[in-house]
Amino acid sequence: MLLVGPRQCGKTTLARSAELGTRRTHFDLEDPATPLLPEVARQVLAPLRGLVVIDEFQRRPALFELLRVLSDRRPLPARFLILGSASPELVRGASETLAGRVAQIEMSGFDLEEAGADSQRRLWMRGGFPRSFLAATEAASLAWRRDFMQTFLERDVPALGITVPAPALRRFWTMLAHLHGSVWNAAELARAVGTGEKAVRHHLDILTGAFMVRQLPPWFENVGKRLVKSPKVYVRDSGLLHALLGVGRFDDLLAHPKLGFSWEGMALDQVLRITRGERDGYFYATHGGAELDLLLVRGARRFGFEFKHHDGPTPTRSMHVALADLRLDHLFIVHPGERSLALGDRLSSLALRDFPEVARERRLV
Repeated sequence: MLLVGPRQCGKTTLARSAELGTRRTHFDLEDPATPLLPEVARQVLAPLRGLVVIDEFQRRPALFELLRVLSDRRPLPARFLILGSASPELVRGASETLAGRVAQIEMSGFDLEEAGADSQRRLWMRGGFPRSFLAATEAASLAWRRDFMQTFLERDVPALGITVPAPALRRFWTMLAHLHGSVWNAAELARAVGTGEKAVRHHLDILTGAFMVRQLPPWFENVGKRLVKSPKVYVRDSGLLHALLGVGRFDDLLAHPKLGFSWEGMALDQVLRITRGERDGYFYATHGGAELDLLLVRGARRFGFEFKHHDGPTPTRSMHVALADLRLDHLFIVHPGERSLALGDRLSSLALRDFPEVARERRLV
């Protein structure tokens, strides 16, 4: 099993606490003293029995070749739980070398079900990284997020063999935060950052592969309209978004021009995570102006989501167009308030705090 996700989201804690058998061996590839050196890795791993946990696997992607051989043994004496702080190289290596032999699971920090509905505002403001969410004060939470970003840029990215200077990637990440929730436009970003389109595309791929940024793909279907074909981009964790925007307190967020986009990204992330819909989520937009923040496809069923920072959002003409164009089973207008209401046939106003229950009722999980 391959468990991937950003650093500090709880992968190692989960691996150490999960009841996956009584016999287990744990290797941390960030530890200089680890015995899994290339020349002796086979001698170390081959005799092991039970569960073998290999942490920070992106440090030694060549080990996938060895694990392919060890996972083909019959009977299988050991099972491998591989943890990685997401990178494109890590995912691609697993797909190619362990094809058919590995199940990949993506992990993030706390979601609304884990934090509890009463902690929705804190989760939105601080994000889901455990140490940020659980910090004693807002100032301590913000300080942790700033330190996390600095460490990610100065240590974690170079450790992946990526040579982009930390200041350049930080500048791009900050610019992307100001375009959070927008359709990707490489030319616009290149002009703003002062570099070429190929460079900003490379920067986006780095942050996406490390689970710092989400690229939400557009929905393609022959609906007789010209469709937007570039992805939307979001800073995945709302706490990191606010740190990049310089927003330290919730009152500051309420007065910030990116308030609505911040809510959209946070609520969209919760919907995708609670429904495990990362591979089934799209946005819909036409050049004529019709759009939908999120289309979730479940087999033959289709559900639409609009994210509005109003306690009592009302339907718009664009929503009715999306209902018809996409033949939605239902469209939810997701807001931060406390009441959910039916607004008509196949259309509801939905408080995010109620979404976990609604998701179960609609068989979205």
